[in-house]
Amino acid sequence: MTEVGPTATPSGSLLERDAEVAAITEAVDSLRAGRSSSGSLLVWRGAAGLGKTALLTETRRIALDRGCTVWWARGGETLRSVPFNVVRQLLQPALVSMLPEEAREYLGDWYDLAGPALGIVDPGDRQADPQGVCAGLVAVVRRLAAREFPLVLIIDDVHWADQETLQWLAALAERIEETSVLVVLARRSEKTGGDSARLLDAVADAGRALDTLSALTPRATADLTRATLGAHADDPFCREVWAVTGGNPYETVELLAKVQDSELDPVEAHAAELRALNRSSRGGGIVARLEQLGIDATRFAWAAAILGTGITIDMVASLATLRRDDAVRCAELLRTARIMTGPDPATGRPAEGEMEFVHPLIATAVYNSIPEALCRAMHGIAAQLVADRGLGAAAASRHLVQVHPEDDQDVVAQLRAAAREHLAVGAPDAARRCLERALQEPPTAILHAPVLYELGCATLLTAPATTIEHLRTALGMPGLDADQRVDAVFRLSQALLHNDQLEEAVRTVEAEAARNTDPAKRLWLQAVQYMWEGIHAGETSSPDRSARLADLAATCTGRDNSERALLILRGFDAMSHGENAEEVVEVCDRALVNGRLAPGLGWTDSEWGIELPLMLASAYAYSDRLDRAEALFTEGLRAYENAGWNGGHLALAHAYVGLGHRRRGRLVEAEAALRESLRIAELVGRGLPLYWSAICNLIDTLLARGHVDEAWSLAGRYGFAPPYPSTIVLPDPRSIRGRLLLATGRTREGIAELEAAEKAAASRGRHNPVVVPWATDLARALAAEDPERAARLASDARRQAERFGTDTAIGEALRCAAALETGERAARLAAQAVTYLEASPCQYEHAAARVEYGIATRSASELERGLALARSCGADGLAARAAEALAAGRVPG
Repeated sequence: MTEVGPTATPSGSLLERDAEVAAITEAVDSLRAGRSSSGSLLVWRGAAGLGKTALLTETRRIALDRGCTVWWARGGETLRSVPFNVVRQLLQPALVSMLPEEAREYLGDWYDLAGPALGIVDPGDRQADPQGVCAGLVAVVRRLAAREFPLVLIIDDVHWADQETLQWLAALAERIEETSVLVVLARRSEKTGGDSARLLDAVADAGRALDTLSALTPRATADLTRATLGAHADDPFCREVWAVTGGNPYETVELLAKVQDSELDPVEAHAAELRALNRSSRGGGIVARLEQLGIDATRFAWAAAILGTGITIDMVASLATLRRDDAVRCAELLRTARIMTGPDPATGRPAEGEMEFVHPLIATAVYNSIPEALCRAMHGIAAQLVADRGLGAAAASRHLVQVHPEDDQDVVAQLRAAAREHLAVGAPDAARRCLERALQEPPTAILHAPVLYELGCATLLTAPATTIEHLRTALGMPGLDADQRVDAVFRLSQALLHNDQLEEAVRTVEAEAARNTDPAKRLWLQAVQYMWEGIHAGETSSPDRSARLADLAATCTGRDNSERALLILRGFDAMSHGENAEEVVEVCDRALVNGRLAPGLGWTDSEWGIELPLMLASAYAYSDRLDRAEALFTEGLRAYENAGWNGGHLALAHAYVGLGHRRRGRLVEAEAALRESLRIAELVGRGLPLYWSAICNLIDTLLARGHVDEAWSLAGRYGFAPPYPSTIVLPDPRSIRGRLLLATGRTREGIAELEAAEKAAASRGRHNPVVVPWATDLARALAAEDPERAARLASDARRQAERFGTDTAIGEALRCAAALETGERAARLAAQAVTYLEASPCQYEHAAARVEYGIATRSASELERGLALARSCGADGLAARAAEALAAGRVPG
């Protein structure tokens, strides 16, 4: 329950722990082997009282004896709601010891991101990305591990760590081998549920989980009894000690201490008294023992249990309404009774207070013994004490959430302020708890909607379904000002989008745009509506959407971000429909300011989100303006890395950098970027649009490389199959799956998938043959069984390509046409394809056209050029085909 350090290790507490001590020694020695040594993680699991803390204390002694730096922290049962509590205990002392300038220089880009979470930097008014903060904390550990090598991190009672610390631990555990640090944890073996259990299991799976902690044997219990009470302790007495305690080391040590206090002779005649003595060491027994010390001592212990951390005599005296001299007297009584103690220097960390409970089991028993009404009242007083000492609303909030609701608007204000502080350090769950509690107070009628709005904002990243409920309720109540209302509608539409309710998101924004009388806000809402419609992959859209968007964009000069957003949306819409590429580029250029994204439309700006810059860069990428697209994709990746964003945004950034490499023909680089995107997307969650972007582009890249078996294996492993997401994925996943099925010899299935892609594209008017490349693949697949239909498809693809007008689109259409012909006509079409694709920035397609032309004309020089291009692209399958044709000196059969 409390954040305490381990008590001094009693004599004999490491009995029968030889194997555990050997594992610790081995891990420490492995770390010390060199600065390049891999990090490791040990997790000790066992029931309460089995000596986990004693093992951690021994770990510290072994590590210090071998010249290691050791930092210690401990979870606390009543402190689990305090974000970053445990990681702050662990890392804050080392950073606080640096001068601010030194810490900023040392942590670099991570200073402003991780510093607020660690309590060494004022967070300001921002809302930090939780995944970015987590990544920043991992980076801080890596830097500190290099600075303090060899570094050992010890966390006791990790099962009581706060959620934010557990998320950091899980992220660190995932990359523990890359960090030269030894992490040693102790946790209860009892199974629990919820996110904490999931994170604890993830940590254990990444490390070396050691479930070897067991109770002492009768022989070890006898040895410990005689070492404590004297060699004259007889066998029946020793056996009864073991029977009463079950060999639990903590209970055994406590029982033997009470035998000493009572001056009981350790012989068989007194063995029957052991059970009564042992009961006084457990829950009800501890409470009874506490009551025997008097009401003042009881109030002192209750106050200490309420505080949980930073237990000073002055704080306890204020909370328990005791005079200081009475508080000093009570503290001594509790020390003598082995209920409380001074901070243990064995932890090696600075004490926040003057006292702590001897063991978490005692702290839990004391806290649970406080009458409920009194407990709530004392939390209220504790909140005021914390606030009076200038520790901030966030520090007071863990007490405020325990106070009984009393329609106190000061409490509402404090909880809202605490929520803002929590959001600023990247702890949205803590903010959610504060705002949910504020609603229970409750707020006044005029403040109810703003609190619901703030709660919806806090849950947007973690619980979209909950966000929808909160924001819909807020929008149906009075109290939101004009700016809050528009922002609430936007965030509601985002939550609906993340909850796969895109059509509802569109209707929500459309309805608000219709009712809003402010021209600027109406235009902004219209842009949001078109944005959501633009990324919808379904078969329905509002009538004449593209025409209305074109008319609206035609009036835009790019004078503000709403107009710039509409221009980007118009450019993306025109690109996906296959309109003239030069006009697409002209519209997109008008959305830029001096060739760059305008402030407010950047990758990390929250006003619009990631969708607009992705649409802009994609429009350039598929319009053969790869230089501009790649510059934007690279800028996005750098922005997210510098900001420490390590979730969905970073996954998408890597995916689109991979798409840029794929379009350029750098297939090896594309594969690397897309695998990194898929790795991050897996952590965020399968089935999301960002996940589809990663796997779809990776499958497409592997097919281009000729790695068909691997592409098929990945498709099965990652579920690259219907149903498809409701948002657009580039390139079209149906077309890529159809291509995959054809490549693996599943021709009928491939044709069916490509025909489904044809139908979906037609219903949405998406006729860009590069973005939705079903036509050319379907034409090739039908060439033998239905040549007339294949010819029509190829002709339509060429017409669409010429309408779009890029060298890549026309060259690919000519490649398809050549594949359906023979003799001189095939050679002539292949030559034309080479001409167009040589002028295209897409080098893989150019290489393929060269090889196909070389085969059609039996030209060794063309095959050699195609082979060289294929190798430079990393297209192993295409290179093998060219080499085979060269070796055979003829067209392969």
